[in-house]
Amino acid sequence: MTQGDDLAALPFRAGIVSRQASAENPTGAAGGGARRDPDPDDPDLPHSGPAVDLGRGWKVRPYVPLPAGETLVLADIEGPGVVRQVFLTTNARALRPLILRCTWDHEKEASVESPMGDFFGIGQDGADYGLDSAVVTVAPARGCSSHWAMPFRSHARLTLTNTDAVDVPIVAYRVAWEETSVPHDAAYFHARWSRTHTGAEHPEHIILDGVRGPGAYVGTTMTWTTTQPGWWGEGEVKHFIDGDADYPSIVDNGTEDYFGGAWGFGRDLRPPGPDGPPPEQAWHGTWSGCPLVSPPDREERHFSMYRWHVPDPIGFRESIRVTVQALGWGPDGRYAIRSDDVASTAFWYQVHSSS
Repeated sequence: MTQGDDLAALPFRAGIVSRQASAENPTGAAGGGARRDPDPDDPDLPHSGPAVDLGRGWKVRPYVPLPAGETLVLADIEGPGVVRQVFLTTNARALRPLILRCTWDHEKEASVESPMGDFFGIGQDGADYGLDSAVVTVAPARGCSSHWAMPFRSHARLTLTNTDAVDVPIVAYRVAWEETSVPHDAAYFHARWSRTHTGAEHPEHIILDGVRGPGAYVGTTMTWTTTQPGWWGEGEVKHFIDGDADYPSIVDNGTEDYFGGAWGFGRDLRPPGPDGPPPEQAWHGTWSGCPLVSPPDREERHFSMYRWHVPDPIGFRESIRVTVQALGWGPDGRYAIRSDDVASTAFWYQVHSSS
C-alpha cells in the first residue's frame, strides 16, 4: 500500500474502533486515560509534581522511568487487531541498550527484537540526527515514530527492556491500534537486529538468515562505522531466495546503490576510489536515505542508512537470506575487504505455520 492508497481509504474508515496505550492509559481501555491523581512521592508518578495544583485529568503521568534491568510493557492487547503506530522517545544516554520486542498471539519467541535506535533507523548512538521517510520518522531530539502495520489475531505484547546498568529517567510512548478482524492469510510483522565486526575471516555481514516459510522482505536499516580510511561502500547487498545456495537471485551493485544513492552518496559523478574519501552527502527520501554522514577527515566515520521495500517487496515462498559485503578500495586500485563495524535491522512479513 502506498501513501496515496492510505489517503484514498480515509473516507471509508469512519467508525473504526481506535485504541492507544500510553503512560496516561497503559491498558488503552475505553475511557481509561488521565485517571491518576498527582503524587510525586509515588514511585510510579515521579513526573506528576507540576500537576499537583491541577489534579486529576491533567498531565499527571506523561512518561515513566525505566530502571536498569527492567522491562516496560508498552502494550498488552487482546485481539484481533492491527497495530498502526509505535512512538517512543527517551532521554537515555544510549538507545542501543534499550531493546524493543513485539510478540504476537502468545508465541514463545518475539517476532520483533531490535535495539530501539536501530529499529527507527538511528542506530548510531551519540550522533544527533533524524529521519524523514514514508514509514518511519525521527524528529529532532529522538521523536521516533513507526507506521508499520502489525496484525495480530488473539494477542499482542510490546515491551521495552533496559539492558544497561544505568536507570533511564524518562520514556514516553504510545502504541496505537485498531480493533478489527484479521484475514486468515495475513502475515506477521518481524524485525531482527544483527551486528558484525567484519574482516578477512568475516568479510560479509549477515542481515538476515534462518527464515523459513512464505513471506515478504520489506526493509533494512543499517549503521556502518569505519575503522580504517577510504571508501567503504562497494559491497553488494544480496538476497538469497527459496534455496539459493552460492549465488543469489537478487543482488545490487553497491551498498550505496541498494540504499538509493549512487557515486558514493556524492553530489557529482566522481567515483569513490583509493585516492581519497568520497564526497558523501546526507539525504532523506520517501523509501530510502542516508541521514547520517560523518566528516571525511575522521578515520572512524559513522553512517546510517535505510531502505523500505514498500513499493517493491521481495517475496519468498520457502526461505530468505540477506547479506552485504564489507568491501572498499585498496591502494592498488583493486577491491579490498574492510574491517568495519556493521549493524542492521531487517524487516519482513512472514506467514506462521499455526496461522
